[in-house]
Amino acid sequence: MSEQAVAEAQDLGKVYGQGDATVVALAGVSARFPRGEFTAIMGPSGSGKSTFTHCLAGLDQPTTGTARIGGVDLGSLDDEELTRVRREKVGFVFQSFNLLPTLSAWENIVLPLSLSGREPDQDWADQVVDAMGLGDRLEHRPAQLSGGQQQRVACARALITRPEIVVADEPTGNLDSRSGARLLALLQRCAREWRQTVLMVTHDPIAAGYADRVLFLADGGLVDQMRQPTPGGVLDRMRRFEPQEVR
Repeated sequence: MSEQAVAEAQDLGKVYGQGDATVVALAGVSARFPRGEFTAIMGPSGSGKSTFTHCLAGLDQPTTGTARIGGVDLGSLDDEELTRVRREKVGFVFQSFNLLPTLSAWENIVLPLSLSGREPDQDWADQVVDAMGLGDRLEHRPAQLSGGQQQRVACARALITRPEIVVADEPTGNLDSRSGARLLALLQRCAREWRQTVLMVTHDPIAAGYADRVLFLADGGLVDQMRQPTPGGVLDRMRRFEPQEVR
């Protein structure tokens, strides 16, 4: 019997608007995400990548289908319960760093715990800070940090609650190649060393090459997947889904 998935989507559908204004963002996507696996989600613009991860992580509500975290149907939860699941089970990293400018790096990192009245596990916090290379930056405010350092603070904030799932939406989009590579290696470590389930939306074949698996979406549907991806292999596969020029 296969290991229970940490996160699971079953026939997820998402429709916006009505009548002539109807937009189908997701058209029945199903996927399982085991513990310790790093999955990249790719596809052309408008393919449903972010909508899928947002529905799976409880940031958005699907129109049809089921999203589960730890076997719990998110659609069965009230707002308070859903907020608790997002806060305790899921860590989010976005393209924009979303740091509070008046707080220090450390205060930003522990903000999810502060909001729920919890103290950080100091051993775990030390591991996260060390992994992110932020030990000498904890008293700095965001404006005093580089873009790469700000994104590592955001990543540390996502990890401080020891979530089962880390959801990263275009996390390297605002970073230079060196800072991006460092962040991707950290996400890889989350999966391989800390056994967290990592989901990353990206358009970058190089970033996808850090993952264990790539899911390809097009027109709101899951159209292909690749295990042990390489940047070249991902690029070749992506070309199949790009609109062909009419000659």
